[in-house]
Amino acid sequence: MTRSLTVFAETFPLLRPFRISRGAKTEAQVVTVVIEQEGVTGRGECVPYPRYGETVETTIAAIEALRGALEQGAGRADLLRLMPYGAARNAVDCALWDLEARLAGTSVTAMLGRTGSLRPVATALTVGLDTPERMGAAARELARVPLIKVKVDRNDPAAQLRAVREMAPRPRLIVDPNESWTIDEVAGLQRLMADLRVDLLEQPLPVGEDGALAGFSSAIPIAADESIHVAQDLETLPDGYHVVNIKLDKAGGLTAALELAEAAKARGLARMTGCMVCSSLSIAPALVIAADSAFVDLDGPVWLAQDREGGVTCEEGMLHGPDAGFWGGLQTGTMSPPPVADHALEP
Repeated sequence: MTRSLTVFAETFPLLRPFRISRGAKTEAQVVTVVIEQEGVTGRGECVPYPRYGETVETTIAAIEALRGALEQGAGRADLLRLMPYGAARNAVDCALWDLEARLAGTSVTAMLGRTGSLRPVATALTVGLDTPERMGAAARELARVPLIKVKVDRNDPAAQLRAVREMAPRPRLIVDPNESWTIDEVAGLQRLMADLRVDLLEQPLPVGEDGALAGFSSAIPIAADESIHVAQDLETLPDGYHVVNIKLDKAGGLTAALELAEAAKARGLARMTGCMVCSSLSIAPALVIAADSAFVDLDGPVWLAQDREGGVTCEEGMLHGPDAGFWGGLQTGTMSPPPVADHALEP
């Protein structure tokens, strides 16, 4: 077996700043991995995330440290013991999935025993953190989409949420404070969120403080994001969560994400598929998880001034798979089993 590894950084400018409670960004910085074998190439992408101590430089270094093993034939199962979960492993794992599918002349969905092509899914489109007036204006542009995700902080979230709902009365809503609330704020905003028909509250409390959710009776289903990365984290996940947000960059690839999805399902937890601000090369493998998720939040490429050619497309909140040949043999069509029906979860 003769393999070669290429790893490099890429930058994608954004159409407009993306703001959350931890700060703002104007570009997406990604690390791309290309693995070639027998004249066939597989690609993967990751987004190093400072929240987890990752940078572009440390991510590339972690991948380069595995060059020898990868070029000698290390596979996806080997990665689980050779690399910790996180962005670096994600890019390599997804490149290997793509490579395997191309070498076999098949698709990733077929490798997983799923028949057919990907079905378009309703993805959340994000209203970034801003003044209530500007958030309302942004929501007005999304009034016809199925699902909106609202980024809030501790600076009058009630006004932010009211402004969004007033301008977008129909879409389902996900509220994401990005760990910025206290349990008192979660409790104090329950009635308002119920009145505004919020479908999901995502990671309101900081990691390490979310034990306060134990015994808390929430009117709104609560999703764990930063509090869960891989299946093993379910053993220590505090009570009070109803949904787990699965992101390939957190889990360290599609392989570990599939394991987390199955483990969460076995525990009766609903699944959400999320992403960082990224290109379609990050989104394509995440669509495999999205096919069986109650909530999908894969609008990363929508924020880019220019995405990769042949990537996913989004039309009025419906996310369509990439062109044939883009990644893993995935394309839009129909696929069984069908996605989870769009409806509010009971907390």
